[in-house]
Amino acid sequence: DIGKVTISENILTKKGDLTEEEWQIITEHPERGYKIASATEEFAPVAQAILYHHEYWNGSGYPKGLKGDEIPLLSRIISIVDAYDVMTAGRPYKDAMSEEEALEEIEECAGGQFDPELAEIFVEVMKNAEGNK
Repeated sequence: DIGKVTISENILTKKGDLTEEEWQIITEHPERGYKIASATEEFAPVAQAILYHHEYWNGSGYPKGLKGDEIPLLSRIISIVDAYDVMTAGRPYKDAMSEEEALEEIEECAGGQFDPELAEIFVEVMKNAEGNK
């Protein structure tokens, strides 16, 4: 989400619904992040993964509407990790979920938003990690 550094705090922390214009600005953050990462030697290798981290397995994501294996592997991994982080940390407009609820949501979204194999692996790893706390 490095591209979000270019977006107004007013939009990022807004408690109510975003306007259509505000939502358009939010959906530009992968492309903005791609540009930032591409401009640095250190982050250039992951720029493409940043660009496509909001693509959905079923093709309904953004910015390009990629589907399935068209989405780079690292982007698919980032998508799951980012979603888990958002769900468990909460947002100004939505309370945080428990870790268990977030893992259930990832399972429910497997095959739609998330790569089903990666979602299954992520949930399994996280449940095993929770058991070892």
